[in-house]
Amino acid sequence: MDKTAVSAETYVPVDSDFRLKNNADEIALDANFAAQGFWRDVFIRYVRKTSAVIGFFLIVIIGIMAIIGPGMNEYTYSGQELSQKNLAPRIPGIEKTGIFDGSETMSTTTGSKKVNHYEENGLDDVYYWFGSDMFGRDIWTRTWEGARVSLIIAIAAAVIDMLIGMSYGLISGYYGGKTDIIMQRCLEVANGIPRLVVVTLLLLVLQPGMVTIVIALMLTEWIGMSRIARAEMLKLKEQEFVLASRTLGAGSFFIIFKEILPNIIGPIITQVMFSIPTAIFTEAFLSFVGLGIPVPQCSLGSLISEGFNSFTTHPYQIIPPIVVMALLMLSFNLVADGLREALDPKMKEM
Repeated sequence: MDKTAVSAETYVPVDSDFRLKNNADEIALDANFAAQGFWRDVFIRYVRKTSAVIGFFLIVIIGIMAIIGPGMNEYTYSGQELSQKNLAPRIPGIEKTGIFDGSETMSTTTGSKKVNHYEENGLDDVYYWFGSDMFGRDIWTRTWEGARVSLIIAIAAAVIDMLIGMSYGLISGYYGGKTDIIMQRCLEVANGIPRLVVVTLLLLVLQPGMVTIVIALMLTEWIGMSRIARAEMLKLKEQEFVLASRTLGAGSFFIIFKEILPNIIGPIITQVMFSIPTAIFTEAFLSFVGLGIPVPQCSLGSLISEGFNSFTTHPYQIIPPIVVMALLMLSFNLVADGLREALDPKMKEM
């Protein structure tokens, strides 16, 4: 039979010929996870860590108080009133409950007795929320003024250290060879000089103050950042995307700061957050030993040093700056720990 003679009718498919396959369980695709970006994913993982969120809010609260705290009463951080020195904390409204009413327990040779210098001196309308120091200065105002100074010094030093250490480490790791050897030997020499020696030498040249402390921290605190940046550079500089950029004619500056730097921003941010409490402690230590902020200016370290001298007789004078500094250092460490986990891609699988 001639096949060309056979006439076949054209078949038109209908809906009943097709069946949808329900394979949602087989695919198991999380559309929400696939749609969200990197920084949104970081934010979600960060807010899931309760301690990191608490640390962030503590930093915000202390930062706000450092801004508005010194202006919340009529006192100034340097104003002295010798007739009102060594007064215990007294808060209006709360004093009626017997707490923070201006009374304190004094130790004498015959025993302990409770005194209230406000009532003895007729200071019925005078209130010092954190008490007053040996020169009649308001500790509330000086505490938040000191927190402001310490935060400015720590954050400025951390940002400057990030720029110097990050650039130094990236350049050293990228070029390698003799350049890396020379730069690392210079780094080891800088790391071998004690911080206290650097500060002491700076004080012989510069006047004590915020600028001197920032310079001292800048000269000594960038080493850790540079080592992290160099290690990340050595790990990434041979990757395919770097080779592709180099093949397309990209220069060294573009590759270092446009290609590699965005890929190591996580460790950099984490190191900066860890360096801030270190800078706060260093500034406090320098001020405590008398190499920091000059009077009448104050920082948390200088306030602790002043309160230490009267700790046995008036312990309330040292408590506010110690509590604020401890909360600051703890909060920054909690935030840094949360960022380290949130910025680590490996934490997605955990």
